[in-house]
Amino acid sequence: MSLPHWLEMTLSELFAHLPTDPWFYGIGFLTTFLMAAAKGAFGGGLAIIGIPMLALVVDPITAAIIIAPLVAFMDIFAMRAFPPSTWSRPDLKWLAIGLVIGIALGWLVFEWLDKRYVILLIALVTLAFTLRWFLKDRLAPPAPHEVLPGKAVGLGAIAGFTTFIAHSGGPPVAMYLLGRNLDKTVYAGTTVAVFMLGNFIKLGPFLKLGLGYPLALAAALVFAPIVPFGVWIGKALHDRLNQQKLYLWCYVLLGLTGLKLLWDSVRALV
Repeated sequence: MSLPHWLEMTLSELFAHLPTDPWFYGIGFLTTFLMAAAKGAFGGGLAIIGIPMLALVVDPITAAIIIAPLVAFMDIFAMRAFPPSTWSRPDLKWLAIGLVIGIALGWLVFEWLDKRYVILLIALVTLAFTLRWFLKDRLAPPAPHEVLPGKAVGLGAIAGFTTFIAHSGGPPVAMYLLGRNLDKTVYAGTTVAVFMLGNFIKLGPFLKLGLGYPLALAAALVFAPIVPFGVWIGKALHDRLNQQKLYLWCYVLLGLTGLKLLWDSVRALV
């Protein structure tokens, strides 16, 4: 069996597929930096903007293939910023079980499921959760809940399902972990661990898809060097913010994600 064509190329031949448009590089580096910085600051949260931003300069499928290896690469540096000592292992265990179940279900139904309605539902739940915090829980914080295996598995499964079919697995995990009121570094570290697992599970299928997209693989190599810098900047921001401010920004980011999902779903349904 012959090798895929791009495996037989030299790096110079692979990079020859790259465009000369400066906007491609400007938007690509900016997108990669923002995702990496959010990974360092909050454990994640801005990967959802990657495809829409890159879709300004490439088609959405190419954008998705570019992002897949980049987010996996980000996890390597995020692991150094948030090592296993920062993980909430009881929460991680149940969230990871749910995540794997959800990814498996997403893979099984990917071909026939209408993603628009899934995205709409996640958007509405995310916005309701965020509004409740700003209007009620921020003023009179409820007592943090203990480790809830059923809730963790359920929200982890939703995260795995939506991250596979719509690249939007962050909100369900955030909803569970924010309710735990964990230390800010434990929150970010546990989030990193959950999505490191998910990103590496998805990496294989996306790289296989990428065999026919040498432009996407070349672009991922070009944008990768900014990843360590972005994670480092994000971690510095994480260390400077106190817990209250960091959680405030987590909820702001969650609300913006919900609005983005709502916009995408409504636009697709209209």
